[in-house]
Amino acid sequence: MPETILEIENLRTYYHDRDIVLKAVDGISLKLERGEILGLVGESGCGKTTVGLSILNLVAHPGRIESGRVLFHGSDLLEKSKDEMREVRGRDISMIFQSPAEGLNPVLSVGAQVEEMLRVHRKVGGVNVHEETLELLARAGLPDPRRIANRYPFELSGGMAQRVMIAIATAMQPSVLIADEPTSALDTTVQAQILAELRRLRDTGVSILLITHDLGVIAQMADRVLVMYAGRIAEHGSVDDIFYRKRHPYSVALMDSLPRIDDPIQKLRHVQGIPPNMTQLPDQCAFAPRCSKALNNCRLLDSPPLEEIEPGHFVACFNPVYLPADDGEREAEPR
Repeated sequence: MPETILEIENLRTYYHDRDIVLKAVDGISLKLERGEILGLVGESGCGKTTVGLSILNLVAHPGRIESGRVLFHGSDLLEKSKDEMREVRGRDISMIFQSPAEGLNPVLSVGAQVEEMLRVHRKVGGVNVHEETLELLARAGLPDPRRIANRYPFELSGGMAQRVMIAIATAMQPSVLIADEPTSALDTTVQAQILAELRRLRDTGVSILLITHDLGVIAQMADRVLVMYAGRIAEHGSVDDIFYRKRHPYSVALMDSLPRIDDPIQKLRHVQGIPPNMTQLPDQCAFAPRCSKALNNCRLLDSPPLEEIEPGHFVACFNPVYLPADDGEREAEPR
């Protein structure tokens, strides 16, 4: 029986500016099991990063969590005080931010930043903290960790900076790791190394929420996938459900936009239309204006709820589509 480590219930996080309300996360629920990688995918601006920040209660002004619960081992993180959340962050739940430049302090050396995590949460000091810092940097795959520890973030390449972020995020051996676009702006070789490190962490029992727009990364890494659109979950299922049995028109459009090496003369396709204005979302289905399958009920009824159409496979659509079995015989890359 899978053990649920983290559960989000009906989370709503909005950004307010005078009379304008941006519904970045609008009623999302999810479960993260022990030792699994849960992928969160969607176009830029759909609210993926805000989900990660909401879990750690790090949503910056003018954003605020309106309602919902974030349960970690059954305890609601949104009810904890600031001091209690400081104990949770880094020790129990860590986050790798999208840009290492934003996640690392530019005026502190790499070693000082790793040591700070150990001193705050583990009360390690003196020679021990320095030696453990070097061990963490080495474990993250950084060559010559003693030299790296004395460097500043601006002296590192993007891949090295991302490895430092992983070292900091995993210093306390957290139960949950939130990885927000961990491979963006990295070349293919470094990307593969970072993904291999995430798989190693998963194999040690760490649960990972993998936030990305890269469907190739999802195919390699994820056990289950949430497809997000306009602040809501459009589809949720296993990686095979989403790649081969997708039912939401948005999921279909996303997959159709991927180039296929088995059809070199095929024209590249894209999701038709543009994402909705997040400050003016309709009560009806937000994807309807871009959807070739939209009918009158899509434009007139309130937004469809997320419903289970087969075991473990959920879709928020009044008119879900079905692709024939031979439409997507490609196999996801082995995980």
